[in-house]
Amino acid sequence: MGNEAAAFGAIHAGVNLVAGYPGTPSTEILETVAKNNDGSIHVEWSVNEKAAMEVAAGAAYSGARVLVTMKQVGLNVAADPLMSLAYVGVRGGMVVVAADDPGPISSQTEQDTRTFAMFSKLPVFDPSDPQEAYQMMKDAFELSEKIHSPVLFRPTTRVCHGCASIEVSDHYEKNSVPGFEKDTMRWVIFPRTSFLNHKKIEERNPKLGEELSSYRYNQVVKKKGKKGIAAGGVSYAYLMEALTQIKENGTVDKNETGNKIETETKNVTGNENVIGNKNGVPAGEPSIFRVGTPFPFPEKAALEFLNGLDEVLCFEELDPVIERALIYTAGKYHLPVTIHGKHDGYVAAAGENSPESVLSDLAAFLNLDLPEKEKLPEKPELPIRPPVLCAGCPHRASFYAVKQAMKGKKAVFCGDIGCYTLGNAAPLDMVDTCLCMGADVTIAQGMKVVDPDVTAFSFIGDSTFFASGITGVVNAVYNHNDIVLIVLDNSTTAMTGHQPHPGTGLTMMEFFQKKKEGIREDVANKVSIEKILRGIGLSFVETVDPFDQKKAIETVKRAAEETGVRAIIFKAPCIALEKPKDLYQVDADQCKSCRKCINEIGCPAISMKEGRAFIEKSLCYGCSLCESVCPFDAIHEEGGQA
Repeated sequence: MGNEAAAFGAIHAGVNLVAGYPGTPSTEILETVAKNNDGSIHVEWSVNEKAAMEVAAGAAYSGARVLVTMKQVGLNVAADPLMSLAYVGVRGGMVVVAADDPGPISSQTEQDTRTFAMFSKLPVFDPSDPQEAYQMMKDAFELSEKIHSPVLFRPTTRVCHGCASIEVSDHYEKNSVPGFEKDTMRWVIFPRTSFLNHKKIEERNPKLGEELSSYRYNQVVKKKGKKGIAAGGVSYAYLMEALTQIKENGTVDKNETGNKIETETKNVTGNENVIGNKNGVPAGEPSIFRVGTPFPFPEKAALEFLNGLDEVLCFEELDPVIERALIYTAGKYHLPVTIHGKHDGYVAAAGENSPESVLSDLAAFLNLDLPEKEKLPEKPELPIRPPVLCAGCPHRASFYAVKQAMKGKKAVFCGDIGCYTLGNAAPLDMVDTCLCMGADVTIAQGMKVVDPDVTAFSFIGDSTFFASGITGVVNAVYNHNDIVLIVLDNSTTAMTGHQPHPGTGLTMMEFFQKKKEGIREDVANKVSIEKILRGIGLSFVETVDPFDQKKAIETVKRAAEETGVRAIIFKAPCIALEKPKDLYQVDADQCKSCRKCINEIGCPAISMKEGRAFIEKSLCYGCSLCESVCPFDAIHEEGGQA
């Protein structure tokens, strides 16, 4: 996998420290280093991306090679230290992975790290496949040490999660750490120092762009035609796939969509193949510009590519970074070439590219005919499967308890990023807002200030509480706000793959060591959410099992009647951490077909069968929530195990 390739690239480059925060599509990079750690690499899940960046910076100041991992929205959290690091610089190599998520498939935004690279004035590497992810990682470390600066590394989802066989180096580096050398003029970021360093950066980057013009992953392939194609990242791989379908005989093989392109080809000794257009007039093969380092832009290579061309089409995901750079270069040097791409609608402005979309856009640009798609058999209708909380998930019981307690009352439910965002789905409908990690706590405060009659709830997970929730609670206490904090503590970072966090007591290195040894016992060094909340100044802090619905509902009612900041910790483990308990079944004779168990909690294990409620054993985890909801005592333990 591309993430694994990047991780091995870092290991083989002699990385000394890896820190990050889990976030799809980047998570497996750090996990792969942890799994393949011989003990010489410090690996940690930090409490958030800012902490990871700063831990890594300290090690890089001391001459270590460090890797920081996160997804694109995590870069926002890490931006504060990273922007200053761009000015201060580092001593050891520092590579910051920010995995972008075109689509977006699992993110709040489609932001482009290449644009952030220009904003922060930091070099960025943009691999197009797992092999490049492996090789570019070593190149990134070398460049970082050469210019004494952090370097960004931007794989996208299909590179991160795409799989391929790769060739690895037989030479693995070992980096010895010389240690920190005191130099206040270098390591203390005074305004005057920043001003002088800014000037150096502005002088450095154009020169670096010229040097990168000869980088092996910034390639120009010139042809005699008047059209050119520029591409970067996974879009370059899609472009190569599309072009290889145009064979020497001029035929594009049938692809998965059933398309077939017929073209004319002339093979003349000493001349390139010629692609025929709709009118049968030879169009000429397009020149290709592959961009592996979008910033600093390899202008010299771009000039070589643009010279002699009339039109250029750009393929890239998210922002038109390459496109804008080519437009700027053409204008700067007064080149009579038209650049097409996102700005004029030649390619999609948002979302992912694909081999099919690139082939279609390429055919339109080269004026090729795409025959109508072959008629395929009609697909059968598939059932609608919206994302829902897992059967047995404790968050369902927590949401339901709050909903029952606040029935008929004016309340707002502010949610956060995680599995529990799925509490917005019917029939629970318990997430009114979701902005970014930790924002539930502070958004609830703002709502309560301007609408005093509302009871403002904020829902936050245990991992997110440590990552970005604590400061919001401190803000609420300090400013005498009036909110009910609901901490959904399932003892893991569930959404991104069950990584440990401070509340579990296990570090990343301990986690994998215990996993290897098959150790499952509890640990003593957990950070207590309850103690933190009491230490901040909360007097109402209660921990409740959400499956004890009677107590859970009563606790929420009492909290709602209080004022100030009060907190309820609903504590029950994620179903992935526990074996199923005794399963539940429906007594068909007792069931009155009221559908309350279906209409109120929305458990995917419960459906209607032959006019009665039915529990699918393979999905049931024995959580007991359905039993507490049934008004006719028709649901009870079966006693079996899944």
